Amino acid sequence: MLDTDTLQRPSPGASKDAIQFHYDVGNDFYHLWLDETKTYTCALWNEGDDIAAAQKRKLDHHITEAKAPGVARALDIGCGWGPCLRRMVETHGVQHAVGLTLSQAQADYVKSLGNPGIEIRVESWFDHEPTAPYDAIISIGAFEHFARPDVALAEKIDGYRAFFDRCRRWLRPGGRLSLQTIVYENSDRADLSPFILERIWPETDLPRLADICTAVERKFEVVRLHNDRQGYVRTCAEWVRQLGVHRDKIVSTVGLDTYERYVHWLKLSMVGFHTGTMGLLRITFQRID
Repeated sequence: MLDTDTLQRPSPGASKDAIQFHYDVGNDFYHLWLDETKTYTCALWNEGDDIAAAQKRKLDHHITEAKAPGVARALDIGCGWGPCLRRMVETHGVQHAVGLTLSQAQADYVKSLGNPGIEIRVESWFDHEPTAPYDAIISIGAFEHFARPDVALAEKIDGYRAFFDRCRRWLRPGGRLSLQTIVYENSDRADLSPFILERIWPETDLPRLADICTAVERKFEVVRLHNDRQGYVRTCAEWVRQLGVHRDKIVSTVGLDTYERYVHWLKLSMVGFHTGTMGLLRITFQRID
């Protein structure tokens, strides 16, 4: 059930410049304090985990939920530095994994890995035109950027509909989409710190669960949903710790202001997730045929 009118509307999401403002601070900076997987989203923790183990568990969760192991073609929307792409190809037997990012720095890093099973594209989901259907789609930590704060709610939901329309069109019958996103929970945009909205994530407005459910109607069935906001408290705490461990190197690389900005943002985020101002949703969708 393809909404062709929705597909033709311009994207209401963050611009390429806004995305690069955050992610193109520099690969060297991020790789000093992220774990070995280079994963920059909430981990999936078990007791006794270090962050690398928890991040691999999160990647495996999404790959399994999307039914991606062993498939011919899979798509990662908002692929970052490629941890899910690498995990799919190197561990789960995916033959060809396509990653979309708006960050040139991230794309350059993924290309430098030289994995023939991975294809990286610097383009938005809005502009993506696959050469063949996908067997599975994963999107971790990108949906947050699919709406700007200056758009009305109806336009925001239309933008989400356009995303789900495309995913449905790209998937084979019965295919799955595994999504992870931060959401407004017991709050709205006015409750979030202007510091985060202006100095960390410009042009970004979080979704609500209700917005997502409205946008997927007649396109996808919700198979599984879980809120893991406390997992993000633990993830942010580990990132703050790693920033502190590597403080001198980080300051010499990107300056004291950037170091302090990220520490402040992550500590604010910990409070937001702990109090339920924000939630962290993992949702499994199955295409309605």
